Amino acid sequence: MESFYDNVSKESLIYLGIALLVLIVLYWGTSVLLRRLGKNPKYLLPKSAFKRLATPLILIFVSVLLRMKALRDILNLEDAGFWFRKASTVLFIFSMAWVMIALLKIIKKIVISNYDIGVEDNLKARKVYTQFTILERIFIFIIILLGVGFILMSFEEIREVGISIFASAGVAGIIIGFSAQQFIGTILAGIQIAIAQPIKLDDVVIVEGEWGRIEEITLTYVVVSIWDKRRLIVPTPYFINQPFQNWTKTSSELMGTVFLYVDYNVPFDKIREEQTRILQHTDLWDGKVDVVQVTDTKPNYVEIRSLVSAKDSPTAWDLRVHVREKLIVFLQENYPESVARTTRLTVERKNEISDEE
Repeated sequence: MESFYDNVSKESLIYLGIALLVLIVLYWGTSVLLRRLGKNPKYLLPKSAFKRLATPLILIFVSVLLRMKALRDILNLEDAGFWFRKASTVLFIFSMAWVMIALLKIIKKIVISNYDIGVEDNLKARKVYTQFTILERIFIFIIILLGVGFILMSFEEIREVGISIFASAGVAGIIIGFSAQQFIGTILAGIQIAIAQPIKLDDVVIVEGEWGRIEEITLTYVVVSIWDKRRLIVPTPYFINQPFQNWTKTSSELMGTVFLYVDYNVPFDKIREEQTRILQHTDLWDGKVDVVQVTDTKPNYVEIRSLVSAKDSPTAWDLRVHVREKLIVFLQENYPESVARTTRLTVERKNEISDEE
């Protein structure tokens, strides 16, 4: 009875064994190198770097083995050489695309790790994080698109069909181009946001009359987290073509405004003193802006504007509410006659009518 070794070429076994040995050494050397670079403070690769690259590297080695004639000789599948080569090509392209995407994610993780987005003054961190997040998605989209294209073009039949279509479908191409115009514009808007950065992740914005934070930025849409936990989905071209408010474009610090409408006899200096006292007894104030101004006068009332500052927009909102409440209580307790004259006259008129009745 003939054994397996009797039907297999010894040269094929030797070639396949050498190839396996070389691939194993390369894989082991790559793993050792990545692990040592991960421990070296000069490079400090993420611990997950090798795990991300392990599977695609193995697939690349498998694609090399599939192309070897020695493997087909051992398996006695010499007639299937065409399919082995095609499978090797497809697997190699797929694996290389996977490696490139994994390397892209590793680079992003290394860069992002140098910036802490959780600190109070996180403007630079948010800027870098936004750029890398959008550019990462752009490159992944391009890598996948090119990978699929290379795989399809590796088949002669598909390549010939594609060439004939491109050669004879000029009008169809124009129609498709017009149809894809909006999609292409959306992609370009995403790229423009990554470069010009009218918005960044965690920016405080007012969009369509809604106050919220930028939670996610993709190539085609932006997710705004509204203060009451709703999510507003906005197409990326909106932030290029439409006006909107960005409260943290250059800094997270923000000034808050409080308006009071009082009578002419109110003592303005007392209000200034009281506001200073209120601010000094709260942690919401950042200690920078404390202003009380008379901004308008009407026949029946005086408009007072109070300006205060805080480290960020949520704190500024809480500070405005706090100052408004405390100032109203101060006026009620110390200067009740300072209520706006229109209101007071209405109350007095009602009292007079009641007395007459």
